[in-house]
Amino acid sequence: MNSFAIAQPKSMAEASRIVSDKKYSLAVIKAGGIDLIDHLKEGLIAPDVVVNIRRLQSDKELIKVSEGEIRIDAVATLADIVSSAALRAACPALVQSVENAASPAVRNVASVGGNLLQRPRCWYYRNEQFNCLKKGGATCFAVEGENRYHAIFGDGPCHIVHPSNLAPALFVCDATVHLVGAEQPSLPIRYLYHMPDKGVRTESNLVPGVLITHITCKPVKASGFYAIKEKQSFDWPVVSAAVALELDGTVITKATVCAGAVAPIPWELRNVAGALRGVDVANDAALTKACATAAVGARPMTDNGYKVKLLPVAVKRAVLLAAGRKLEVES
Repeated sequence: MNSFAIAQPKSMAEASRIVSDKKYSLAVIKAGGIDLIDHLKEGLIAPDVVVNIRRLQSDKELIKVSEGEIRIDAVATLADIVSSAALRAACPALVQSVENAASPAVRNVASVGGNLLQRPRCWYYRNEQFNCLKKGGATCFAVEGENRYHAIFGDGPCHIVHPSNLAPALFVCDATVHLVGAEQPSLPIRYLYHMPDKGVRTESNLVPGVLITHITCKPVKASGFYAIKEKQSFDWPVVSAAVALELDGTVITKATVCAGAVAPIPWELRNVAGALRGVDVANDAALTKACATAAVGARPMTDNGYKVKLLPVAVKRAVLLAAGRKLEVES
């Protein structure tokens, strides 16, 4: 590991200026530092300065919940989200998306901004021995290699899945990320990420020097998130789903559905949203039929066809949670 300097800016604006300073060959941001440490240990990056923003709150309160808006500071931890009773009541999907993410030790450190901008967990990308597309090579080794955790949506050329649990939940809650160092002060989260064919070396549309200061979204009480994992604790989802509903009694009048761990970006399932419209949440057969459309358009690889079967299950369970129904089966 190369030696590097530590910068301690006094504001997010100063942090942005340091990262943009041409005198540094590579300046990187550290909040919780979970993903950064992984990259350093694997030799994937060699920064000459690490910019510590851990204590740079953009507001006195890390999480604010009002009747019309939720505000979450970028340096708030996942544990802060889990422990917020007001947030759990106003938008259950946000809490559900991170309350079982990683381990308690990680949740106590990992930041919201870092969770949204963490790099892919693809084992070829994470292993310095593979010079894959994402690292500037000529090959996505997942195409002919081990791909059981890779994408079933999207046409490549890189077949990563987006690693953030929180992003799909924020997506269905119509979230906006607020920025410093950018020409525009904010960006809807649906435009935060791009597909690999728009730039295989990066995942977000933020250029170096642009930092997320906080995230806002609307309260959605009828929202839910469900992840299916190989083991339910301390593991990455193999598929996940976030759902936000508008209800007239027990009938769904509008739905927003977003899948995770199945595509290089949080993957909106508009076909499921359309199929859920008019369905009574008490009608189990109708819910199953509507959620079965989740896999329409999927193109599984050699080893991940199981995701096509699991995704409708995750979507249905997220719908049930959003509707306030108790899950009959836990996996």
